[in-house]
Amino acid sequence: MDWMAWTTGTAIFFAVIATILAVMSFLAIRYPETPRAGILRIETTRGDRLFITLLGSAFINLIWLGLEVGPQPYALLVCLAYGAAVFRWV
Repeated sequence: MDWMAWTTGTAIFFAVIATILAVMSFLAIRYPETPRAGILRIETTRGDRLFITLLGSAFINLIWLGLEVGPQPYALLVCLAYGAAVFRWV
């Protein structure tokens, strides 16, 4: 694996994403879900809301870095709040 600079942070990031996908797959098999319409008025499933959360979190982190709002770990708190809101209301 000399072609890629694996750091501890990178490994943790990919491990967390893989774990989230495994949990979501288990939930989809164990507890099938019917799509629901939230505040966006589009039908979404858990997977859709996960994708919206991951995409939005990426933009939050990019904006956080670009505007130099503060230390980057605080962006995680914003992303967690955003994710909770997406899974609750979208």
